[in-house]
Amino acid sequence: MGAQKVTSNIYLVGGDISAPGDAAVYLITDGNKSALVDTGTGKGISAITRNIGGTGTDLKSIELIFLTHCHYDHTGGALSMREKTSAKIVMHKLDAVYVTEGDSETTAASWYGSMMKKTPVDIIIEKEKEVFKVGEMEISVWHTPGHSPGSFVLTMMSDGKLVLFGQDVHGPLHPALKSNREKYRNSLEFLLSLNADILCEGHYGVFHGKDKVRKFIQSFL
Repeated sequence: MGAQKVTSNIYLVGGDISAPGDAAVYLITDGNKSALVDTGTGKGISAITRNIGGTGTDLKSIELIFLTHCHYDHTGGALSMREKTSAKIVMHKLDAVYVTEGDSETTAASWYGSMMKKTPVDIIIEKEKEVFKVGEMEISVWHTPGHSPGSFVLTMMSDGKLVLFGQDVHGPLHPALKSNREKYRNSLEFLLSLNADILCEGHYGVFHGKDKVRKFIQSFL
């Protein structure tokens, strides 16, 4: 199964379609410049790169790799993808340390019977909101702690709709992941306030329509 088109700018290029254990990987592109949201475990890199190529997107057009949080199913492939694309990895300060140090416990790589490779993070986010330009596209990053200390979501406009990349809206919460229930609930309330038209989630697929997005997020409150 190849890439799945979400909007004219967004494709699902990884997840169940790349390798067991991979969280969703999304490609954002305007045809000239591109970005990735997460990279999977690393076991599906060849499938992900093939799916990216299938959209007509050149790997070298990928300027940024947004790692939404430190967990292995989202970050295990980051080092390999950084080398293939020459893109810069973006993470929040509170989670970046676990990736740069190759912490297999906090990243939960050990849950997958694997090891987290020490991976450089090129751009460290410290604010509650940062805005990035990728070609003609504007992508906002919002700090949404709870599932992990440095979790973030992304929003952008595409085809006149507000798209929310909320990779682990569903959690889970676990002491080993340094989760915080109160912050998680506050983050879910914030996600509801965005009133997104489309939700690109990390494990449950893509939700189209404000009602479906709202109901999915509310189900975890």
